[in-house]
Amino acid sequence: MTTRIDRRFAALKSEGRAALVTFLMSGDPDYETSLAIIKALPAAGADVIELGMPFTDPMADGPAIQAAGLRALKSGQTLKKTLSMVSAFRTSDDATPVVLMGYYNPIYIYGVERFLVDAKAAGVDGLIVVDLPPEEDDELCLPALRSGVNFIRLATPTTNDKRLPAVLANTSGFVYYVSITGITGSASADAGKATAAVARIKRHTALPVCVGFGVKDAASAGAIAREADGVVVGTALVEALRASLVDGKAGPHSVKAVAALVGDLAAGVRGARVRAAE
Repeated sequence: MTTRIDRRFAALKSEGRAALVTFLMSGDPDYETSLAIIKALPAAGADVIELGMPFTDPMADGPAIQAAGLRALKSGQTLKKTLSMVSAFRTSDDATPVVLMGYYNPIYIYGVERFLVDAKAAGVDGLIVVDLPPEEDDELCLPALRSGVNFIRLATPTTNDKRLPAVLANTSGFVYYVSITGITGSASADAGKATAAVARIKRHTALPVCVGFGVKDAASAGAIAREADGVVVGTALVEALRASLVDGKAGPHSVKAVAALVGDLAAGVRGARVRAAE
Protein backbone atom coordinates (compact mmCIF):
# COMPACT_ATOMS: atom_id res chain seq x y z
CA MET A 1 0.00 0.00 0.00
CA THR A 2 1.54 3.30 -1.12
CA THR A 3 1.05 6.23 1.24
CA ARG A 4 1.37 10.00 0.79
CA ILE A 5 4.74 9.71 2.55
CA ASP A 6 5.97 7.15 0.02
CA ARG A 7 4.76 9.28 -2.88
CA ARG A 8 6.30 12.47 -1.51
CA PHE A 9 9.75 10.97 -0.97
CA ALA A 10 9.66 9.29 -4.38
CA ALA A 11 8.84 12.65 -5.99
CA LEU A 12 11.62 14.43 -4.08
CA LYS A 13 14.12 11.74 -5.05
CA SER A 14 13.27 12.33 -8.69
CA GLU A 15 13.86 16.06 -8.10
CA GLY A 16 17.21 15.28 -6.49
CA ARG A 17 16.57 17.04 -3.22
CA ALA A 18 15.84 16.40 0.43
CA ALA A 19 12.53 16.93 2.21
CA LEU A 20 11.89 19.65 4.72
CA VAL A 21 9.93 18.05 7.55
CA THR A 22 8.38 20.58 9.92
CA PHE A 23 7.22 19.87 13.47
CA LEU A 24 4.74 21.94 15.45
CA MET A 25 2.59 21.13 18.46
CA SER A 26 -1.06 20.76 17.53
CA GLY A 27 -3.24 23.30 19.32
CA ASP A 28 -0.39 25.69 20.14
CA PRO A 29 -1.32 28.35 21.15
CA ASP A 30 -4.96 27.57 20.24
CA TYR A 31 -6.83 25.40 17.75
CA GLU A 32 -7.62 28.13 15.21
CA THR A 33 -4.12 29.58 15.07
CA SER A 34 -2.54 26.14 14.95
CA LEU A 35 -4.74 25.13 12.02
CA ALA A 36 -3.95 28.39 10.20
CA ILE A 37 -0.24 27.73 10.64
CA ILE A 38 -0.29 24.16 9.33
CA LYS A 39 -2.38 25.28 6.36
CA ALA A 40 0.36 27.82 5.58
CA LEU A 41 3.24 25.36 5.83
CA PRO A 42 3.14 23.67 2.39
CA ALA A 43 3.13 26.96 0.48
CA ALA A 44 6.01 28.15 2.67
CA GLY A 45 8.07 25.10 1.67
CA ALA A 46 7.25 22.24 4.05
CA ASP A 47 7.25 18.84 2.33
CA VAL A 48 6.04 16.78 5.30
CA ILE A 49 4.20 18.01 8.40
CA GLU A 50 4.70 16.50 11.84
CA LEU A 51 2.08 17.40 14.42
CA GLY A 52 2.80 16.88 18.08
CA MET A 53 0.11 15.25 20.20
CA PRO A 54 0.24 17.23 23.46
CA PHE A 55 0.89 15.13 26.55
CA THR A 56 1.44 15.97 30.20
CA ASP A 57 4.68 13.97 30.58
CA PRO A 58 6.77 14.52 27.42
CA MET A 59 9.99 12.83 28.51
CA ALA A 60 11.97 13.27 25.25
CA ASP A 61 11.03 16.91 24.70
CA GLY A 62 13.09 19.92 25.65
CA PRO A 63 11.72 23.01 27.41
CA ALA A 64 10.44 24.72 24.25
CA ILE A 65 8.33 21.79 23.07
CA GLN A 66 7.22 20.99 26.62
CA ALA A 67 5.97 24.57 26.94
CA ALA A 68 4.20 24.30 23.58
CA GLY A 69 2.43 21.16 24.76
CA LEU A 70 1.33 22.86 27.96
CA ARG A 71 0.01 25.86 26.00
CA ALA A 72 -1.94 23.48 23.77
CA LEU A 73 -3.38 21.53 26.69
CA LYS A 74 -4.32 24.76 28.45
CA SER A 75 -6.19 25.88 25.34
CA GLY A 76 -8.20 22.64 25.41
CA GLN A 77 -6.38 20.61 22.76
CA THR A 78 -7.11 16.86 22.85
CA LEU A 79 -6.20 13.94 20.63
CA LYS A 80 -9.70 14.09 19.15
CA LYS A 81 -9.18 17.78 18.30
CA THR A 82 -5.81 16.95 16.74
CA LEU A 83 -7.52 14.48 14.43
CA SER A 84 -10.17 17.10 13.65
CA MET A 85 -7.36 19.50 12.76
CA VAL A 86 -5.93 17.02 10.27
CA SER A 87 -9.41 16.58 8.76
CA ALA A 88 -9.76 20.35 8.40
CA PHE A 89 -6.30 20.57 6.80
CA ARG A 90 -7.27 17.86 4.32
CA THR A 91 -10.18 19.94 2.97
CA SER A 92 -7.65 22.10 1.13
CA ASP A 93 -4.58 19.82 0.88
CA ASP A 94 -4.80 16.16 -0.05
CA ALA A 95 -1.13 15.74 -0.99
CA THR A 96 1.09 16.86 1.90
CA PRO A 97 1.91 13.99 4.27
CA VAL A 98 0.90 14.46 7.90
CA VAL A 99 2.60 12.52 10.69
CA LEU A 100 1.46 12.53 14.31
CA MET A 101 4.30 12.47 16.84
CA GLY A 102 4.12 11.89 20.55
CA TYR A 103 3.59 9.30 23.24
CA TYR A 104 1.54 6.15 23.54
CA ASN A 105 -0.55 7.05 26.57
CA PRO A 106 -3.10 9.32 24.80
CA ILE A 107 -3.52 6.74 22.02
CA TYR A 108 -3.92 3.91 24.54
CA ILE A 109 -6.61 5.86 26.39
CA TYR A 110 -8.35 6.73 23.11
CA GLY A 111 -8.28 3.05 22.15
CA VAL A 112 -5.87 1.74 19.53
CA GLU A 113 -8.44 0.30 17.13
CA ARG A 114 -10.69 3.35 17.31
CA PHE A 115 -7.71 5.69 17.03
CA LEU A 116 -6.40 4.03 13.86
CA VAL A 117 -9.83 4.10 12.22
CA ASP A 118 -10.28 7.78 13.09
CA ALA A 119 -6.69 8.71 12.17
CA LYS A 120 -6.96 7.05 8.78
CA ALA A 121 -10.32 8.73 8.13
CA ALA A 122 -8.87 12.11 9.12
CA GLY A 123 -6.00 11.78 6.65
CA VAL A 124 -3.11 10.90 8.97
CA ASP A 125 -0.30 9.20 7.07
CA GLY A 126 2.17 8.17 9.74
CA LEU A 127 2.92 7.87 13.43
CA ILE A 128 6.04 8.49 15.49
CA VAL A 129 5.52 7.17 19.01
CA VAL A 130 8.72 7.72 20.92
CA ASP A 131 8.07 5.47 23.91
CA LEU A 132 7.12 2.26 22.05
CA PRO A 133 10.26 0.17 21.32
CA PRO A 134 10.29 -2.63 18.73
CA GLU A 135 9.59 -5.16 21.49
CA GLU A 136 6.12 -3.59 21.79
CA ASP A 137 5.24 -3.70 18.08
CA ASP A 138 2.06 -5.67 18.73
CA GLU A 139 0.65 -2.71 20.70
CA LEU A 140 0.43 -0.16 17.88
CA CYS A 141 3.06 -0.59 15.17
CA LEU A 142 1.69 -3.73 13.52
CA PRO A 143 -1.98 -2.66 13.78
CA ALA A 144 -0.99 0.71 12.24
CA LEU A 145 0.78 -0.96 9.33
CA ARG A 146 -2.23 -3.20 8.71
CA SER A 147 -4.46 -0.12 8.58
CA GLY A 148 -2.23 1.59 6.00
CA VAL A 149 -0.60 4.08 8.39
CA ASN A 150 3.20 4.31 8.31
CA PHE A 151 4.99 3.64 11.58
CA ILE A 152 8.18 5.69 11.67
CA ARG A 153 10.90 4.64 14.06
CA LEU A 154 13.63 6.68 15.69
CA ALA A 155 17.29 5.72 15.44
CA THR A 156 19.84 7.48 17.64
CA PRO A 157 23.62 7.80 17.96
CA THR A 158 23.47 4.91 20.45
CA THR A 159 21.59 2.59 18.06
CA ASN A 160 24.43 0.28 17.03
CA ASP A 161 24.55 -2.14 14.10
CA LYS A 162 23.39 -4.99 16.33
CA ARG A 163 20.28 -3.09 17.45
CA LEU A 164 19.50 -1.37 14.14
CA PRO A 165 17.84 -4.36 12.37
CA ALA A 166 15.30 -4.67 15.21
CA VAL A 167 14.57 -0.94 15.01
CA LEU A 168 14.09 -1.12 11.24
CA ALA A 169 12.15 -4.40 11.10
CA ASN A 170 8.65 -2.90 10.95
CA THR A 171 9.54 0.70 10.17
CA SER A 172 7.89 2.28 7.12
CA GLY A 173 7.64 5.68 5.50
CA PHE A 174 11.05 6.91 6.60
CA VAL A 175 13.60 6.47 9.36
CA TYR A 176 13.96 9.41 11.75
CA TYR A 177 17.59 9.74 12.84
CA VAL A 178 17.93 11.68 16.08
CA SER A 179 21.25 13.44 15.57
CA ILE A 180 22.01 14.15 19.22
CA THR A 181 21.67 12.32 22.49
CA GLY A 182 19.32 13.98 24.95
CA ILE A 183 16.16 16.02 24.65
CA THR A 184 14.97 18.19 21.77
CA GLY A 185 16.53 21.62 21.43
CA SER A 186 19.46 20.81 23.71
CA ALA A 187 22.31 21.00 21.17
CA SER A 188 23.13 21.64 17.53
CA ALA A 189 23.39 18.83 15.00
CA ASP A 190 26.89 17.90 13.82
CA ALA A 191 26.55 17.59 10.04
CA GLY A 192 29.64 15.39 9.71
CA LYS A 193 28.48 12.88 12.30
CA ALA A 194 24.94 12.94 10.91
CA THR A 195 26.26 12.20 7.41
CA ALA A 196 28.18 9.18 8.68
CA ALA A 197 25.13 7.96 10.59
CA VAL A 198 22.88 8.30 7.54
CA ALA A 199 25.33 6.26 5.47
CA ARG A 200 25.43 3.56 8.17
CA ILE A 201 21.63 3.35 8.41
CA LYS A 202 21.31 3.19 4.62
CA ARG A 203 23.42 0.04 4.62
CA HIS A 204 20.52 -1.60 6.48
CA THR A 205 17.45 -0.14 4.73
CA ALA A 206 16.17 1.29 1.46
CA LEU A 207 13.87 3.68 3.34
CA PRO A 208 14.52 7.44 3.26
CA VAL A 209 16.50 8.68 6.27
CA CYS A 210 15.56 12.03 7.81
CA VAL A 211 17.70 13.82 10.37
CA GLY A 212 16.26 15.86 13.21
CA PHE A 213 17.03 17.31 16.66
CA GLY A 214 19.45 20.22 16.65
CA VAL A 215 18.64 21.66 13.21
CA LYS A 216 18.02 25.33 13.92
CA ASP A 217 18.41 27.43 10.77
CA ALA A 218 18.82 27.43 6.99
CA ALA A 219 22.57 26.83 7.18
CA SER A 220 22.33 23.77 9.42
CA ALA A 221 19.35 22.47 7.43
CA GLY A 222 21.32 22.85 4.21
CA ALA A 223 24.36 21.06 5.65
CA ILE A 224 22.23 18.08 6.66
CA ALA A 225 20.29 18.09 3.37
CA ARG A 226 23.44 17.38 1.37
CA GLU A 227 23.39 13.74 2.46
CA ALA A 228 20.08 13.00 4.22
CA ASP A 229 16.76 12.36 2.50
CA GLY A 230 15.04 14.80 4.81
CA VAL A 231 15.69 17.44 7.45
CA VAL A 232 13.38 17.71 10.46
CA VAL A 233 13.01 21.06 12.22
CA GLY A 234 10.89 21.43 15.33
CA THR A 235 12.24 23.46 18.24
CA ALA A 236 13.23 26.43 16.06
CA LEU A 237 9.68 26.64 14.66
CA VAL A 238 8.09 26.24 18.09
CA GLU A 239 10.33 29.03 19.37
CA ALA A 240 9.45 31.29 16.43
CA LEU A 241 5.80 30.80 17.30
CA ARG A 242 6.41 31.43 21.00
CA ALA A 243 8.27 34.66 20.24
CA SER A 244 5.26 35.91 18.25
CA LEU A 245 2.80 35.43 21.11
CA VAL A 246 1.38 38.32 23.08
CA ASP A 247 0.78 37.46 26.73
CA GLY A 248 0.78 33.79 25.77
CA LYS A 249 -1.89 34.25 23.12
CA ALA A 250 -1.65 34.33 19.33
CA GLY A 251 -0.25 37.60 18.05
CA PRO A 252 -1.03 39.39 14.78
CA HIS A 253 2.10 37.94 13.15
CA SER A 254 2.10 34.40 14.59
CA VAL A 255 1.24 32.60 11.35
CA LYS A 256 3.61 34.75 9.28
CA ALA A 257 6.48 34.30 11.77
CA VAL A 258 6.40 30.51 11.43
CA ALA A 259 5.83 30.58 7.66
CA ALA A 260 8.76 32.97 7.17
CA LEU A 261 11.16 30.67 9.03
CA VAL A 262 9.88 27.66 7.06
CA GLY A 263 10.59 29.62 3.88
CA ASP A 264 14.18 30.27 4.98
CA LEU A 265 14.68 26.62 5.95
CA ALA A 266 13.21 25.43 2.66
CA ALA A 267 15.61 27.66 0.75
CA GLY A 268 18.51 26.16 2.68
CA VAL A 269 17.37 22.60 1.99
CA ARG A 270 16.70 23.18 -1.71
CA GLY A 271 19.91 25.15 -2.24
CA ALA A 272 22.02 22.41 -0.68
CA ARG A 273 20.87 19.79 -3.14
CA VAL A 274 21.32 22.11 -6.13
CA ARG A 275 24.93 22.79 -5.09
CA ALA A 276 25.59 19.12 -4.34
CA ALA A 277 24.40 18.15 -7.82
CA GLU A 278 26.66 20.64 -9.61
